[in-house]
Amino acid sequence: MNGQAGLMVVLVLVGAGWGLSQPLSKIAVSTGYGPLGLIFWQLVIGVLLLGFINFLLRKPLPLHRNALRWYLIIALGGTLIPNSISFISIAHLPSGIVSIIIAAVPMFAFPIALALGNDRFSWLRLGGLLSGLIGVALLARPEASLPPGALPFLALSLLAPLMYAIEGNVVAKWGAGGLDPVTLLLGASVVGVLLALPLALFSGQWINPAVPWGGPEWALIGASVIHAIVYSSYVWVVGRAGATFAAQVSYLVTGFGIVWAMLLLGESYGMLVWVALAMMFAGLFLVQPRGQTKP
Repeated sequence: MNGQAGLMVVLVLVGAGWGLSQPLSKIAVSTGYGPLGLIFWQLVIGVLLLGFINFLLRKPLPLHRNALRWYLIIALGGTLIPNSISFISIAHLPSGIVSIIIAAVPMFAFPIALALGNDRFSWLRLGGLLSGLIGVALLARPEASLPPGALPFLALSLLAPLMYAIEGNVVAKWGAGGLDPVTLLLGASVVGVLLALPLALFSGQWINPAVPWGGPEWALIGASVIHAIVYSSYVWVVGRAGATFAAQVSYLVTGFGIVWAMLLLGESYGMLVWVALAMMFAGLFLVQPRGQTKP
């Protein structure tokens, strides 16, 4: 298997893992656990795994003012806020629908990149943005058969990809203080733990790990471990093949997310949802930047 094929295999595994985290999150919220309690333990597991990776790489964790500022930005914009939104949304929406919504990240990122001067205008990519918006609009139609009262949560779910798009553009515009991605995520996870702990306690969303473990607890652990592993693998792919090649993971995350939801949760979708998915995929294809992958 040549190098390009090997990279594609890794990318498929990353997409499959990230897609699996959506139905696992759906299971985790099934007993009424609050988002802040779930996020705290998700971050604790992430700190343990990423800390171990950083230890093996013999990399110190910078604690100067600039590094701490970036840890805080990523902790809030990349974890606490969007993950809270996602946990709230997925408790009221089918897991597959949330997977489709996540595909809106590149479509939100394009107009933000234009506003910040990170990108140039393109009619083709504007068409991708419009295609994605049509896909979201189709999901909101009654024929999409969303659960009763789910429409406000569909609107809320769009804020998560918006936050990821803002975060990505901020990092692209101003860098990340010279921090490599794994170190940055580790530092942000540590800061996130320190922020999430008092929030979970004072909001009454604390999750006691001493209770008997069932499906939701194991699902949370699985989703947390998967996220840390696939994120590190994704960063490795970006370093080996470039961001343009790695951006194809968006299709895989959405596609696998739907397949996993059907297999694990027994979800099924009407024709309108599949049309919306096709519109989102068309939007992804058009809106992603064109470029050469690294040799």
